[in-house]
Parts: sequence; C-alpha cells; structure tokens
Amino acid sequence: MSILPFDDRDGVIWYQGAFVPWRDANLHVLSHGLHYASCVFEGERVYNGSIFKLTEHTERLHRSAQVLDFKIPYSVEEIDAACRELIRKQGISDGYVRPVAWRGPEMMGVSAQAAKPKLAIAAWEWPAYFTPEARLEGIRMTVGKYRRPDPRTAPVQSKAAGLYMICTLSKHDAEARGYNDALMLDWRGQVAEATGANIFLVQDGIIHTPTPDCFLDGITRRTVIELARARGYEIVERPIMPEEFDKTQEVFLTGTAVEVTPVREIDNWSFEVGEITRNLVADYDELVQRGDDRAAAARASAA
Repeated sequence: MSILPFDDRDGVIWYQGAFVPWRDANLHVLSHGLHYASCVFEGERVYNGSIFKLTEHTERLHRSAQVLDFKIPYSVEEIDAACRELIRKQGISDGYVRPVAWRGPEMMGVSAQAAKPKLAIAAWEWPAYFTPEARLEGIRMTVGKYRRPDPRTAPVQSKAAGLYMICTLSKHDAEARGYNDALMLDWRGQVAEATGANIFLVQDGIIHTPTPDCFLDGITRRTVIELARARGYEIVERPIMPEEFDKTQEVFLTGTAVEVTPVREIDNWSFEVGEITRNLVADYDELVQRGDDRAAAARASAA
C-alpha cells in the first residue's frame, strides 16, 4: 500500500502562531531537538469534528516540556484554540492531531538554555491503528527486546520523543517476526506497557494494570479505568510479572491510537476476547463518538 509521505501533502500546519502551507513547515537541521531529543509531543484523536479530551492533552504537553526544562511559549488556551481551528481548516471529521514542541537552533550542545522553544501542530485523516479484524479478534504480541528504564535514569513522566526509540526498535523487531506489537517490560522485569499503549489484564473477573511508575499514566488509560469502575468492575493497580499471564483470561491495550484493543496472544500465552474487554471496547467507542463524558456519567449513575 502506498503511503503519502508526511512532508509532501496539501493543507496547512500551525507553526509558531501562524498557519503555513504544509510543505513549508520546516525546521533547521541544527535544531537542538533533532540532535539531543529535547522534544515533546502529543497524540490526539478527532471524532465527529471534536478533539477528544483536548485540554488534558495540552496540559500534559506543557508538563512534559517542564520536565525537559523548557517552557512552551503558548498557553493551554491558545494551543487548544489553534488545534480546533486547524481541524476546521483541514476539514477533518475523524483524524489525528499532533502538537510537537522542541528546542530550536539558537544553541548547539548538550547545554541549551539559549535554545528557543518552538511549537507546531499538524492534523490529518486517521485510519485504524490495527486492522478491524485485529481489533475484533485480538492482536498478537511478543516480549520486546528493550525495557522501560528506571525513573532515575530518564524523564519517564514526560511524553518525550527520545523515550520512544526503544519502542520503535521493539515494534520493528516484533513486526519482522509476524506480531502486531511488542510488550515492554521494565528494568525490574515487570510488565510495563506496549510500544505506544497501556496494558490491562483480567483475572477471574478483576481488572489488573501495572502501576505507572516508569511509563505514562495515559489519558485513555485513566478514561477506561473510569468506564470500568462505572460498570462496577474492580480495578487493581500493582506490579505485575510476566508469569501472571498463566492465570490471565483477558488482555487489552488502551491508548489514543489503539483506543481499546484486545490481545489474543503474547508469545506462548493465549487469551480470549472476553465479556469485560468487549464491554469496555463498546463503552469507549460510545464515549468518544458522543464527544464528551456524558456516557461515563450515565454509566456511573446507573451503577
């Protein structure tokens, strides 16, 4: 399948306060963010012309920049407004929004206090992350070749570009071996997440998920936890070792891109796409299509 390159498309990109032609939204080759990974970003989904949980994403973008010791020169309100105007100009009803902030070219070297932060926002139509069949039947995963680092060695609570290189390498390796994605363990050997999504296990009707102490506590993760509790499901956040897959009946992923996606296989472990997973897939789909949190509130009042 031919994929249109991301530097050669029609439309506009919001770049440093103005809408510029897509092909002109460039940065200098000596930008600090390119060389030293001083870059943070967000991924947001557009459903029926509305960006799901936009402000939560924008607030996290600001927090991520603060963790990387720079300040984005636009407020949360200004970025939210730019995102909304961008999808209107692009005519996007169902798509993806990518705000990205980085240190510019004013200073080159490990130390970069004089490098000025830049901000750009792009948006495009978004196909399914996994095929519809995979989302119905469950995806296949394998344990990744790299591990999530100790929080003392990396800014793990930021959505920083540099933290994703081990995810790219692990996913490439998994796909080369016929899997859909890789399971990332952490430096202790505990279950952490997928390459771009959080993970949940269902054991005897109780939902378990790893404590997010070395990876992002995802916005979709928190949303699905709310939906699960609204249905009366018990949620347990705790350390989880891979051996626990022996006593696990269902596994699913959550994330902006994957939404709620069941897992049918992790290496030699097999799981069913069970009732709890199917209910949460349906609840999440209902919530995002309604464009607000009324579905969650309805579930909560009914519980």
